[in-house]
Amino acid sequence: MATRFPTAYTILFLLIIFVAALTWIIPAGQYDRVMNEEVGRDVAVPGTYKVVDANPQGFVDIMLAPTAGFYDPDSYVANAIDVALFVIFLGGFLGVMNATGAIDTGIRSAMRHLKGHEIWMIPILMTLFAIGGTTYGMAEETLAFYAILIPVMMAAGYDAVTGVAIILVGSGIGVLGSTINPFATVIAANAADIPFTDGIVVRFILLIGGLLICAAYVMRYAMRVKADPSRSVVAKQWDAHRRLFLNKRHEGVDDSTLDKTQIVALMIFAATFVFMIWGVSSQGWWMARMGALFFGSAIVIGIVARLGEKKLASSFVDGARDLLGVALVVGLARGIVVMMDQGMIADTILHSAENSLGGLPELAFINLMFWIEVGMSFFVPSSSGLAVLSMPILAPLADFANVGRDLVVTAFQSANGLVNLINPTFAVVIGGLAIARVSYDRWLVFIWPLLLILTIFISVVISAAALL
Repeated sequence: MATRFPTAYTILFLLIIFVAALTWIIPAGQYDRVMNEEVGRDVAVPGTYKVVDANPQGFVDIMLAPTAGFYDPDSYVANAIDVALFVIFLGGFLGVMNATGAIDTGIRSAMRHLKGHEIWMIPILMTLFAIGGTTYGMAEETLAFYAILIPVMMAAGYDAVTGVAIILVGSGIGVLGSTINPFATVIAANAADIPFTDGIVVRFILLIGGLLICAAYVMRYAMRVKADPSRSVVAKQWDAHRRLFLNKRHEGVDDSTLDKTQIVALMIFAATFVFMIWGVSSQGWWMARMGALFFGSAIVIGIVARLGEKKLASSFVDGARDLLGVALVVGLARGIVVMMDQGMIADTILHSAENSLGGLPELAFINLMFWIEVGMSFFVPSSSGLAVLSMPILAPLADFANVGRDLVVTAFQSANGLVNLINPTFAVVIGGLAIARVSYDRWLVFIWPLLLILTIFISVVISAAALL
């Protein structure tokens, strides 16, 4: 039975309209900005906020927003077009890999060997994703793993939401507890004019404690679903998901054997992801190079598997078509941020936050700081973007509240990481759910108790740190 909740496309377009309406209500304003060489971007200068001429967004701007999410239609400067193209190349790569039959056979073989111990895949994989999140801010790259991991989880007797949670919550808790993440901690610390190692003990507490909480939560849910599939939050889609992700070939697990060609294909498949992680974490790769890697790997796999030119091309196109909706979601999500920037209301919201924090005692200051960053994260999901926007203005206020600036950085990154577990303006959330065929409302049903637990945990940790 289809859910009556709006699709991701409708939700995002309604948010574009909502932000456009805000540009008619919230006064336009700007801070002066100067280049910060350490951050590598222009940052706001405290005390320079001024009201500017309004630029309310109208009907034409709303219609242009999805396109502007991909690239600026006036200057042709890229926005999210690189992420969208990466998703399409990824889909093509997965289409070619699926044509070899290696993934389906490999899943059945893995389930045969893991029988009775499948539950331990959850904490192990979540830990690996958390390491990616805390070290280099793993986010968009996770989109490559959904189509791989969800069939594995479903073959193990769990549901699609379990697969989503391992990836999205695993990497998300890593970003929430960022230790050396250059896109959150390092940029925010530089913008706050402190060493990024300040406060690292508190961030390790958030990382380890948060990972234990999240792994236990997902494992408990997965065991409940395996015992009784009707308790899955997507129980009504159970059969549809199994047809889609297991291709009706999940029976006969004991007879699954990989041939030599499939083994080589899987080795190339695994090596592709290893190279991707290496490139992103140490070579400065981004979407274009990752897309080129998946495109090249698809060709190599097609040749090794002797698919032939026609089947290789058609498999690539069919796979790209499967993720076209995800690519469109990416542009819509970025269009919301573009709308806010064009309406020049972000600095006004930041200025209001600056005024509300003045003269507060330590506990009130750090907790209000956390909630301000929570609110701003819905409109600026990018950790680096929010760091550059808010830290130069908000971090110096800590000096007057007798709170370390490092704790302000920690409050920022934990708030941003928490919100980006559900943020509809964050393409990673909506994109991952679209690949998994899990509706946004079903994801909220699954995750809201975990969000409540994490919020309490974060508040306790930052409050204790403020008093010590």
